Amino acid sequence: MSEVKDPAQSLPVVRSAPALTAPSEPATPSADINAPELYIHRELSQLQFNIRVLEQALDESYPILERLKFLLIFSSNLDEFFEIRVAGLKKQITFAREQTGPDGLQPQQVLSKISELAHQQVGRQYAILNDVLLPQLAEKGIRFVRRYQWTHKQTLWVRRYFRQEVAPVISPIGLDPTHPFPLLVNKSLNFIVQLEGTDAFGRDSGLAIIPAPRSLPRLIKLPDELCEDGGDAFVFLSSMIHAHADELFPGMKVLGCYQFRLTRNADLIVDPDEVDDLARALRGELLSRRYGDAVRLEVADNCPKPLTDFLLKQFGLSEAELYEVNGPVNLTRLFAITTLENHPELQFPPFSPGIPKLLSSADNLFQAISKQDILLLHPYESFSPVVDLLRQAAQDANVLAIKQTLYRTGANSEIVNALVDAARNGKEVTVVIELRARFDEESNLQLASRLQQAGAVVIYGVVGFKTHAKMMLILRREDKVLRRYAHMGTGNYHAGNARLYTDYSVLTSDLALTEDVHKLFNQLIGMGKTLRMKKLLQAPFTLKKRLLELINREALAAQAGKPAQIIAKVNALTDAKIIKALYKASQAGVKIDLIVRGMCCLRPGIPGVSHNINVRSIVGRFLEHSRVYYFLNEGQEQVWLSSADMMERNLEKRVETCFPLEGKKLITRAKQELQVFLTDNTQSWILQPDGSYVRSNPSGNQLARSAQSALLDKLGNSPQRTVSV
Repeated sequence: MSEVKDPAQSLPVVRSAPALTAPSEPATPSADINAPELYIHRELSQLQFNIRVLEQALDESYPILERLKFLLIFSSNLDEFFEIRVAGLKKQITFAREQTGPDGLQPQQVLSKISELAHQQVGRQYAILNDVLLPQLAEKGIRFVRRYQWTHKQTLWVRRYFRQEVAPVISPIGLDPTHPFPLLVNKSLNFIVQLEGTDAFGRDSGLAIIPAPRSLPRLIKLPDELCEDGGDAFVFLSSMIHAHADELFPGMKVLGCYQFRLTRNADLIVDPDEVDDLARALRGELLSRRYGDAVRLEVADNCPKPLTDFLLKQFGLSEAELYEVNGPVNLTRLFAITTLENHPELQFPPFSPGIPKLLSSADNLFQAISKQDILLLHPYESFSPVVDLLRQAAQDANVLAIKQTLYRTGANSEIVNALVDAARNGKEVTVVIELRARFDEESNLQLASRLQQAGAVVIYGVVGFKTHAKMMLILRREDKVLRRYAHMGTGNYHAGNARLYTDYSVLTSDLALTEDVHKLFNQLIGMGKTLRMKKLLQAPFTLKKRLLELINREALAAQAGKPAQIIAKVNALTDAKIIKALYKASQAGVKIDLIVRGMCCLRPGIPGVSHNINVRSIVGRFLEHSRVYYFLNEGQEQVWLSSADMMERNLEKRVETCFPLEGKKLITRAKQELQVFLTDNTQSWILQPDGSYVRSNPSGNQLARSAQSALLDKLGNSPQRTVSV
């Protein structure tokens, strides 16, 4: 690979620049909001988000291991992007089912653009790793020792380790008519070996494959006594195999050994019209995920072209789907070193989430929630009150029933433990588990079995509609009256994610809202017509229609000369009808600020169309995951929290909830927290009309402002401080 002195120079589509304000242009109501040039293709926008993640690896304000983590998250994100997004586009072409969105691009055009951008960024990723991060890690005492750097003692140790721990579990496969090319597992590490000579049976095909068992660690730490300069030294498994490949083929001459990795289609297909047992159908599909159609081939960049051509032919891929990399092909295995216990100074400092005073001083959470709705913003505020409420319900003699949805949580989580205890304690426990939560299907099957064994009633939602709503309902007898308590949130019931993702939780005993939650559970569990809700919005029935009405209400206010404003914070904005409604609102004069972490198909700043719309993406220590919708409503401000993004699949093909914040105190707080994101000038990226993103920087004598740091300072806990609600 050619030397890259400044990795940032090779990225023309993402650049650092002062924050820009959308130009104020007169509205042109006649502008055609259906024009394809007003829309960004969703997959290209998703790839742009992954690039913003990669950019964090160059941010020197982060500790070095955190920068490495961002680089590895880029790899993980890109894997899923190819497994799902690219695979889906290829499938459309294969089966002649090409679909075009509002942007008008055909799947083949999108694949071509993806290939160009992905190749550029993968090359840039390895340049950042080799030229920036690895040298800086070495300065901090963390070294990756390459074969040519091994000392004599290290060489002897590696040889012994290889013979004792690696060689016994490797099964090299010679290629000949009786040993055809093996079926390789998705994203597994493999080596293609060029051989010379004839084996014991007279075979001389000249080629072999070495699959690296997944049970083997990809990074092996050298003993401290072999690290002459102190610190930590690691050897790649691939280096060990390269160095000792000849031992796997005795009597043969190894001419070359080159690592490669195949990415396959990993999307699960379950036809709702042909499924009578969803759990059984999914168990069958999980195995096929490992062996789906090939979509990408990664090889070492020193692999000879005849061998790469051979591999491409085996997998039915074109040269455009070949990625030659200068380093390990399976970078995600480096995650193991990003949490080294002996290097805390190279990681983000630990923090303690805050707990509202009303909850920290309460012995009985039901009493606290009965007094007022409680709003929590994770991870700045602790997720433990949600878990503690469920634990308390499991032990409370007055609690009769618990109903809960689970999308991602883990079979052995605290939430599941509490549900198991509740069921064993005689509570009526009903859990709606979404088995099809992508890449969590196996875990969800396990937790479903565990809950059923404990006596809980387990429902798998509605076939054809993923249950993505986050809600818990507790029915408790108080003074001979049944009272409902509910938790609703924008994130999953996963305590680990609650320390990494930003999400809102609301604990409430509001009569109307908890009744709505009860109705929705009955709708999911039983059968019947759509039930009328008093406060709760739900997809796929009322949420999208109501969002369009709320946007249009602001447009009508602006047309009448009244102040009008919309602020929305979501993970993605792709729904064409929502985008068109926002364009019309912009034309009417509504001030619109959108905080969109990932995909955004709307183009802001287009004169006469979106000149009143600003779009920013926040990328930082925590994954921005909360969904918040704010409407000025002629001074009667409204804030809605939701499990749903502004995407077609969320609004039309999923069971989602959207619920109002009530009371001036909570509404004001949520609006203020949105404003914190709108004033961020260090971790925000501003979407430009051409689809590129510009990173905000403090200009002039502006103070640097990080939304996540500000919220951590405000809401996080210290030994001497609690946070008032």
